[in-house]
Amino acid sequence: MKKSTKKLPKPPKFFTDFEKKYPQVAKAYKQLGDAVHDEGYLTERERALVKLAVSGSHRLTSALKSHIRKGTAAGLTREEMEHVALLLLPTVGFPTTMAMLGVIDEQFAKK
Repeated sequence: MKKSTKKLPKPPKFFTDFEKKYPQVAKAYKQLGDAVHDEGYLTERERALVKLAVSGSHRLTSALKSHIRKGTAAGLTREEMEHVALLLLPTVGFPTTMAMLGVIDEQFAKK
């Protein structure tokens, strides 16, 4: 699978602190992510949509923020991300959909 040439926005401080404190773990985590991305057939945009849905549907707020940042770098629009949140509604319910929409709103307000 082709790697993105787009530069990601800077990750949050707690993640860069983690990388400094546990460099071997951070390196292994990155290698695992690269391996699962390279193994499959989904495009970068498709992977970004899946990761938004998974993190949003499980209310993994920190992961969702990360995948909003990465999804933006992959070319996803705010409207596409909001549509992912709406698609959650029949499966995981209104509160989870609203929580995801709130995080999306919060992240785009920072830009």
